[in-house]
Amino acid sequence: MPAAGSEGEEGLAGEQPGPGTPKLCGYLQKLSGKGPLRGFRSRWFVFDPRRCYLYYFKGPQEPLPLGHLDIASACFSYHQPEAGAAAAGDELTAFEVHSPGGAVTVLKAATRQDTTYWLQELQQKRWEHCHSLDSRTSPTPGDFSKGLVAKDNPDLSILSQNASAERARNILAVETSPTDLVGEQAASQPAPVQGSAINFSLKQWSTEIKNSMSSLRKGSNDNRRSVFYTTEEWELLDPTPKDLEDSMALEEKRKNLAEGSKGLTSSAFPFDFGRIPHKARRPLKDMIGSSKNRSSSDSSPTEWCSGNGNRLVSELQLKYQSQQEELEKLKKDLLSQKELVRLLQQTVRSSQYDKYFASHLCEGVPKDTLELLHQKDDQILGLNNQLEKLNLEKDSLQQEVKNLKCKVGELNERLGMLMETIQAKDEVIMKLSRQLSECEDSTSSQSGAINSPTATCTNKELQELDRLKDNLQGYKTQNKFLNKEILELSTLRRNAEAREREWQAKYTSLEAKLCQIESKYLILLQEMKTPVCSEDQSPAREVITQLLEDALKAEPNEQPEQAFFKPHLVSEYDIYGFQTIPEDDDEEKLVAKSRALDLRSLSLSENREISTGVKWENYLASTMNREMMRCVELKNLIRCGIPHEHRSKMWKWCVNLHVKKFKDSAVPGYFQILLQKALEKPNPASKQIELDLLRTLPNNKHYSSPTSEGIQKLRNVLLAFSWRNPDIGYCQGLNRLVAIALLYLEQEDAFWCLVTIVEVFMPRDYYTKTLLGSQVDQRVFKDLLSEKLPRLHAHFEQYKVDYTLITFNWFLVVFVDSVVSDILFKIWDSFLYEGPKVIFRFALALFKYKEEEILKLQDSMSIFKYLRYFTRTILDARKLTAIAFGDLNPFPLRQIRNRRAYHLDKVRLELTELEAIREDFLRERDTCVEKRDLISDDEEDS
Repeated sequence: MPAAGSEGEEGLAGEQPGPGTPKLCGYLQKLSGKGPLRGFRSRWFVFDPRRCYLYYFKGPQEPLPLGHLDIASACFSYHQPEAGAAAAGDELTAFEVHSPGGAVTVLKAATRQDTTYWLQELQQKRWEHCHSLDSRTSPTPGDFSKGLVAKDNPDLSILSQNASAERARNILAVETSPTDLVGEQAASQPAPVQGSAINFSLKQWSTEIKNSMSSLRKGSNDNRRSVFYTTEEWELLDPTPKDLEDSMALEEKRKNLAEGSKGLTSSAFPFDFGRIPHKARRPLKDMIGSSKNRSSSDSSPTEWCSGNGNRLVSELQLKYQSQQEELEKLKKDLLSQKELVRLLQQTVRSSQYDKYFASHLCEGVPKDTLELLHQKDDQILGLNNQLEKLNLEKDSLQQEVKNLKCKVGELNERLGMLMETIQAKDEVIMKLSRQLSECEDSTSSQSGAINSPTATCTNKELQELDRLKDNLQGYKTQNKFLNKEILELSTLRRNAEAREREWQAKYTSLEAKLCQIESKYLILLQEMKTPVCSEDQSPAREVITQLLEDALKAEPNEQPEQAFFKPHLVSEYDIYGFQTIPEDDDEEKLVAKSRALDLRSLSLSENREISTGVKWENYLASTMNREMMRCVELKNLIRCGIPHEHRSKMWKWCVNLHVKKFKDSAVPGYFQILLQKALEKPNPASKQIELDLLRTLPNNKHYSSPTSEGIQKLRNVLLAFSWRNPDIGYCQGLNRLVAIALLYLEQEDAFWCLVTIVEVFMPRDYYTKTLLGSQVDQRVFKDLLSEKLPRLHAHFEQYKVDYTLITFNWFLVVFVDSVVSDILFKIWDSFLYEGPKVIFRFALALFKYKEEEILKLQDSMSIFKYLRYFTRTILDARKLTAIAFGDLNPFPLRQIRNRRAYHLDKVRLELTELEAIREDFLRERDTCVEKRDLISDDEEDS
């Protein structure tokens, strides 16, 4: 099992509640099944701190869980088994998990120590999870590991914990440590064996089959066993003599039927090898049981024949045996008659052959030839007779082999019976020896000492006292745990009631605000329908003014205790740090707040359905016991969007996936070396980098001022990259790519993310001075638009609208500042996993999303004006993703590469022609006196 959370490979299975917190996992026995199949089955349990779920698998290497227990809403108690239903000690090692709805799950640990440890840990995890619910309205710093977004503070304060309850919990806590069956090291050990239970769950049969198919796909021979194997091993044993007799009788019947149906035309090889039926697989326990039954019946025939009913049965058996003997005689007579008929038919056939040979073939044939033919005929007859003799010998030999096998089977059976008898005698001898030694000890003790009975009683009393002390300690531990459980449940109930009161107050506040707004809207609608005043004195103007003031009013800073009662729908910044509402224009403020409310409404409606977060949690649960790898399931999940709390590690995993060869070939501390070099030596790109730092994302709080934390990180990454790639150095657009990456990644990871985009994803010369690759992609996009959206392409051509002036920036900075932030980061999720083809998909999807609106515009100015802002009006990320990855299929990458190669040659030829024109102009300017004063902007800068 790969070590979860190891350095270097940072998969999702490595997510831990804290850097030094061990992962809660291990083997437990789970009571399941019904009727005779009910019993404890060994399962591998893993606690997931993200959802406070306890997942259980069939084994540590299984990819899919069989189910889970909701620890957040569960309570715990010790299991009290029924009388005689469990072995001694089960009442101290088994415990119950009571889930909502009355479901009770019984779990059992290997030792009391493990039971206490599991109960303490699960209790602590539930306590921590329930106390963190009060601050879950926005992501907390603990949910992230890296990036500028991780530095944000939560909007709401955490409720203060009850000090007296904490003191009582600490007093009632029991110090204990786990054994080797708890923790990640337990995955390398075999599961505890429960002899009476079948290790297969009929309830989760589909998951069992999926897990077994997954293990088969791994290709390891160790895992190529069906999930339907039980804990009792099945062996391939030799057939018993009775089985051989049955198979011989069946074979004899088959031969008789074949001879009767074929007659004289039967084959010379009457034996059909490979069809001898016998029972190849029988459980060893059944074999021993059947042999015991036969031996007991053979050893006591008088008991079997006792009684009137037994006499009648014996008479019937005698009649049956006589009839069987008669049948065998008839079979032998039939066989002899068949053999006689066969010989007679052979004689008749040979005589007919001689007659035919003498009458037809002898005419005109020399005597020497006839004699030779007669000799050959005699030889053939002799060989046939010899062949028949050999067949008979072979039959007799085979019969001997069968008889020998029967004898060997009988000898094996007798040997087993003798071994059992010897074992029983050995046990009797040992028992008698122990009794003899006890008698000798008692005799010697009686003769040697008078107070020995008192000493024996004292030893028994001491043993009983030790047992009672042990039980007393166990019951004290149980009592402490149950008292702590009662205390915690009471505290959690009070917290839930307080939280319910707070939500009720928030609901009341929202309802009151809704009633006020609805009242104003009704007044406005009534006035618009039937105005009763003049336009200047109309109440509609006052209502509209008041509504606009309320909508644009800034949210006041409130006290922490009042935060729960404020209906907080739109904050000043979103979770990524982007400003939600601009500060300058009131009209733009209104549009921005309306857009933010629409986004909030969409997110709330998505949360009511089976959200992407639930699918991600299910996938992450399946990766707890294995490394994360590229697969179709992961690609589909990433296309739906990575949840906010997992984006940091997923982005780092995607970047490492693409730049692994670069990082392996680089020296240790490569980024720090480049950064140190950039700080010590001046770089031609450093001046332009400094100019663009504050212009990167001015609407994001992490880059809004020179003292912002993101500015220094942005400077470091851009300077380091300018020294790594001197051909590019710095290009406008790289700053925005790095700024987005730094929101979820640390400096070094953001540096490698930029390397991934510039050196792995994009073609060469994409970010050079000529922007050759960017120009090529615009022509490729034109071809794809004409193919995928022909009506829209014809509309643009009709009104001569050059939409590449808008889309050029989409490709250069991967939609930064072009779409709303929620859609932007979902595009980046797929982009970092799949590559640049995603940009073409989403660019086409944006046009298809608003295709009908664009087609309604009938002049070039209105079309171009609409294209400048229409992407900010697209808010439904799910619909856009469905268009990009569904409606636009097929979308082969080979087609994009071929078109890039085709347009690259054309653009290079055009640039060569432009360079020739430029050189001609410069030459003409140098020779012409009137044009010497004309200089370009580049020449003026230089």
